[in-house]
Amino acid sequence: MQEPLTPQRLQQGVEALVKREPSFAKVVEQCNLPPFWQRAPGFPTLIQIILEQQVSLASANSAYKRLLVSADPLSPESFLQLTDVDLKQIGFSRQKISYGRTLAHAIQEQTLNLSALEALSDQAVRDHLIRIKGIGIWTANIYLLMALRRADIWPRGDLALHVAIQQLMELPKRPTADEAHTMSLAWQPWRSVAARLLWHFYLSQRQQTYS
Repeated sequence: MQEPLTPQRLQQGVEALVKREPSFAKVVEQCNLPPFWQRAPGFPTLIQIILEQQVSLASANSAYKRLLVSADPLSPESFLQLTDVDLKQIGFSRQKISYGRTLAHAIQEQTLNLSALEALSDQAVRDHLIRIKGIGIWTANIYLLMALRRADIWPRGDLALHVAIQQLMELPKRPTADEAHTMSLAWQPWRSVAARLLWHFYLSQRQQTYS
């Protein structure tokens, strides 16, 4: 298991990647260093990532903010107290209501111990998380990257990363998930930093924020 990212290690990773990939130097020149995005490990962050599955960043953030108002503090218990009608009004689809309830029950029943994940390898964390319905590889990887701050995670299939790669590297077409993953292999052991640079570029182009 690698040492978690810190602001200092993020800068170290950026410096290493800039030497390896000229396009990353352009990101730093145009947009400065990426923010040190991080999220607290635990149930709220996993729910937030589930909300972000296959929707715009803005709509997911709005729904999550409404959820925090309705379930304060947000926990498996407070989430399960909300009705389906409540959750739909907040912005959950029928499918994501099911995913959220499944996750909350798994934590309540101790079939998923989120605090124990921090001591596990990247792959072991994935294996534990994807046993829960509604948590796929992308969600597990975002949790590894943002909450556990692992340094070498590539969120395979992340559309924003594919768009950023195409624009930054001036490619004739957007890379597929397989093509982007193959490109990311050259950025080991700093793939999480590469993803942050690409997200930073993507969001800077659109003047959005990612928290």
